[in-house]
Amino acid sequence: MEARLVTVALALSALAGCGGLLPTLPLGPLTPYRIDVQQGNVVTQEMMAKVQPGMSRSQVRFALGTPLVADVFHPDRWDYVYQYRQAGELKEQRRIVVVFKDDKLVRIEGDVVPAGSLPGAAQTGKKPKPPAPAPAAPAPPRESSSGASREEGAPPWPR
Repeated sequence: MEARLVTVALALSALAGCGGLLPTLPLGPLTPYRIDVQQGNVVTQEMMAKVQPGMSRSQVRFALGTPLVADVFHPDRWDYVYQYRQAGELKEQRRIVVVFKDDKLVRIEGDVVPAGSLPGAAQTGKKPKPPAPAPAAPAPPRESSSGASREEGAPPWPR
């Protein structure tokens, strides 16, 4: 009985190892949908223009944002990495390295994107959104049912 159970277990495990050899179903044009993925820090030329040698770490962090990689073994180096994948395929990759010495910015290495373009805009055909219009002037105070105008900041219900 035990020998038979061991034989069946070995046969099943051997067949499980051959799963990659079985033919797959032909799906033709049906493929899974893959979303566009943007990962990392978007650093533009406009942001880079604000950074000057001699700036402190906090000033650089304010201008560029928190780095994606702050290496424990290289505390004087920050890495800003960006990737854009469209349908699972790498379309764009950028890397900026910021180097400090004595907590002051020494140099910046890497590539940057122009300030007017959005990440992946060239691949997707998307245009940058125009800025939102300025808010309109506030409306004049409404008169209550008694004919007197309501005070600013007063609740809308009667006292």
